[in-house]
Amino acid sequence: MSRADEMRLMTKIARMYYDQGIRQQEITERLSIHQSTVSRLLKRARDINIVRISVAIPPGIFSQTEEALEAKFGLREAIVVDASDRDEDRTVRDLGAAAAFFVESSVKAGMVIGVSSWSRSLLAMVDSLRQCDCGRGGTVVQILGGVGSPDTQFQATQLARDLASRIGATPIFLQGPGLVGSAAARKILSADPAIQRATKLFPRLDVALVGIGAVEPSKLLASSGNTFSPSERKDLMNLGAVGDICLRFFDQQGEEIISPLMDRVIGIDLAALSKAKRVVGIAGGTRKVPAIYAALRGKRINVLITDQSTAERLLKLK
Repeated sequence: MSRADEMRLMTKIARMYYDQGIRQQEITERLSIHQSTVSRLLKRARDINIVRISVAIPPGIFSQTEEALEAKFGLREAIVVDASDRDEDRTVRDLGAAAAFFVESSVKAGMVIGVSSWSRSLLAMVDSLRQCDCGRGGTVVQILGGVGSPDTQFQATQLARDLASRIGATPIFLQGPGLVGSAAARKILSADPAIQRATKLFPRLDVALVGIGAVEPSKLLASSGNTFSPSERKDLMNLGAVGDICLRFFDQQGEEIISPLMDRVIGIDLAALSKAKRVVGIAGGTRKVPAIYAALRGKRINVLITDQSTAERLLKLK
């Protein structure tokens, strides 16, 4: 085949495929040529710019920001939503909706899914979830005990139950408080068969859905009594704590804080969490930037769902 003939055929195939929407198999049949030839010529048409493909990014979509986050922090995936950090309630709703779509599109049948017990973004995620069967035959396990007041503990159980119900999975509850008064109390409670039923699933997590907290809790969390006391938080900050995941605190480098306070937590630890195939951190807002940045630096999560303002701040940090 001469160069002119090849260019003519290449152009014809490119127009049939890209302009007319004809599938490669049909092109093969119409032109009586081998499908490998069609594929080769389509690739060459792109290589020599006969075909130029561009993606027009719609307003409110931040693909380049997502790619920059993935490259900078070695993430499997970054999802950035169009939300202003000036409106915390809207940001929480938008993060929840994005997390719900992530669950609907990425959870597969039979998976073991861990969910932190209480987080506004996680509650918003469940509220946004459509009824589906993407998690059929799988398990949703609560990875942090119900925390604080009885109402909060009820919400923690309800979150896991509703998530499981909406994706067709079976819920397993961590039936104990997230924070107890002493290491001795934790040891006794952790030996309970109801708690062990959940903790035995921690090494098998396919996906873990977690919030990322600042050392200073939000007003809502503080009022619910589900956190360490002010003096205990001061002790944690003196040790370098900037944030937590499932009440497991870490410093600016994302390194775990070693403190007797951690011996009072009933829930997954950071070492076990790191073994999950995907650890999805759902968090945003100016107040949480240091905690999110530290979690990223320490590889505590490998999927991040955040808002655009927070994403831009994270990318500017050295």
